[in-house]
Amino acid sequence: MNPVKTAFKLALPVLERAVLAADRAISGYVQPRRARGKLILQPYVGWGTPHSVELTGRVLLPRTLSPPDIGDRRWRNFVNSMRRLFSREVGGARVSGVLDGLSVSTVSDDDGYFTLTFTPLSPLPGGWHEAALSLEGREGRTRARVQVIHEARFGVISDLDDTVIQSDVTSLPRMLITALTGNARTRSPFPGVGALYRALAREAEGRNPVFYVSSSPWNFFDLLWQFLDYRRIPLGPMFLRSWGGGLLAGHGGHKHGVITRLFERFPDLKFVLIGDSGEQDTLIYSEVVRRYAGRVLAVYIRDLTGAFRDETVLKLRGELARAGVDLVLAADSLNAAGHAMAMGLITPGEYRSVLVSVTGPTER
Repeated sequence: MNPVKTAFKLALPVLERAVLAADRAISGYVQPRRARGKLILQPYVGWGTPHSVELTGRVLLPRTLSPPDIGDRRWRNFVNSMRRLFSREVGGARVSGVLDGLSVSTVSDDDGYFTLTFTPLSPLPGGWHEAALSLEGREGRTRARVQVIHEARFGVISDLDDTVIQSDVTSLPRMLITALTGNARTRSPFPGVGALYRALAREAEGRNPVFYVSSSPWNFFDLLWQFLDYRRIPLGPMFLRSWGGGLLAGHGGHKHGVITRLFERFPDLKFVLIGDSGEQDTLIYSEVVRRYAGRVLAVYIRDLTGAFRDETVLKLRGELARAGVDLVLAADSLNAAGHAMAMGLITPGEYRSVLVSVTGPTER
């Protein structure tokens, strides 16, 4: 391995610990003063079944973020990124939530995170719902989106970085520059991604859920959500990561944990797995196919690194084929769309939409 790359990888844990220590030191100074200022609730995306829903989020001190614009300078985006990364979290705050008339409450932990679990008295219908959140002793309510999965034909589990959004994950320095100096409108999706995901999700009906797994920290949730919304890529629950625990070193364990939760939470649901060749997705998804026999419909891998020439990847593809699952390696979304059409996961008309997106002008 290149000595420079080796040194860089060895320095990552030290860098992350230093950032985490600085963040906690600042929080230790700010926390006792939180009562003198306003607090904000940052809900993420709730998800679950008609009988049980969980909604996570974070309690923060206010921060000033400039609205994203396609003409924003890199420095302005960098300042916003720093404000996200060094957000001030608030522990010990009681958060209440109301969903379909059911009220529950909890207390945020030391890092400001909270999880509300709703168990409705009567089953919730499938689709999108809205929960209302509030902080004890403070005025105002915050709306949160909740997706209830019911009667879906299948689900989609997708990576985000260099699968949906161009992130340069094969080069950590370039990835950091891209992530820290872009915004929701300047970051670019891969051609055809929006059309393919809309087709898989059956967007008009809203039946098939799309779950996003990323190694990005929760601090960037709002940017990623705005990106998906702006690029007309189906919205769905996100599973990001917290500072610490080797955030900069990869997300194999994180992704394994999320996929296990989803497969076990929805035991009757089959899945399409989408990722890229820049990290560990091929290996992770192959293990999922072996562990959950018969529950993976297809594996689509965006080929960023010439994986079709990698002997290990070819061996894994052969193993999956013997298990009855196709691993499709492709440089764009079109091959995946062709395979999905052949399997009946999308229609010929939806395939043509992906074709136009890939071969025509780049999606907005």
